[in-house]
Amino acid sequence: MTDEKRSRTWLWIVIGGGAFFLFVLAVFSFVYIALHAGKDSAGLSGFGDKIAVVDLDGVILNPNPTVQQLKKFADDDSVKAIILHVNSPGGGVAASEEIYREVKRIRDEKKKRIVASIETVGASGAYYVSSATNKIYADKGSVVGSIGVIAEWVNYGDLLQWAKLKSVILKTGEFKDTGTPTRDLTPAEHAYLQGLIDNMFHQFIQAVADGRAMKFDDVKAIADGRVWTGEQAMSLKLVDQLADFQSAVEDTAKSVNIKGEPNIVRPEKDRRSLLDLMFGDVSEYLPSKEKIIDEHVGFYYMWK
Repeated sequence: MTDEKRSRTWLWIVIGGGAFFLFVLAVFSFVYIALHAGKDSAGLSGFGDKIAVVDLDGVILNPNPTVQQLKKFADDDSVKAIILHVNSPGGGVAASEEIYREVKRIRDEKKKRIVASIETVGASGAYYVSSATNKIYADKGSVVGSIGVIAEWVNYGDLLQWAKLKSVILKTGEFKDTGTPTRDLTPAEHAYLQGLIDNMFHQFIQAVADGRAMKFDDVKAIADGRVWTGEQAMSLKLVDQLADFQSAVEDTAKSVNIKGEPNIVRPEKDRRSLLDLMFGDVSEYLPSKEKIIDEHVGFYYMWK
């Protein structure tokens, strides 16, 4: 066999092998998605009254998934109550507020019972959201509270000076580069940022006061950024009942007159990517929410 024929043979082997691999992968992916689609949607079917469970888990940066899930269950007449299952240290100010507004809308406008069950952590922005519910359940040893605002970043100006590097910034106003990590804040910039934080802090206190039917000054008196155990938070009127998740489900079912074991429904799970199918969970190699926060200046209702 000549070299030219041998090269052509190997070329067709590679092309054929690649096509076969892609075909097998496509079939496997189709079967996997079809099977899991049935499993994921099964929880939304069934007869009788339902209680929906929406997870508020991890750092809150993108409110859209949670808001959309809440809206879906709020518009479903077969869902008699919604439980916000909370395990979060909080997150972005605006993101937390968006979820808060949707929870408040469900409670006040839709007149559908919505409660929060704090598992391990329900702090800062996560507590902000929880305060808008009809009732807050928490485990005795859970972490609750942290009413406050934080903004932080790393100043590496000294490092640049040591390396004999200079930051060059062109701007249109005095405050346009406020918070740049290459230099210290000026007194005017510090006052400017503190004013923003103070205003957000006022909004936080007012939101908790409205949601919990408390006086503004009573909330402000304990809004120093501290967290408490669920048991301590109970005495401060930040929590209504000490209960684990299952107890919260049972109590919520009784409150909406569901007899016997309630039918629990959850949002459909996210589809797994082809990378996950081929190589397992790759999330640990992707940028996390915590890493994003550490690298960007922002304002957060978050316990750290």
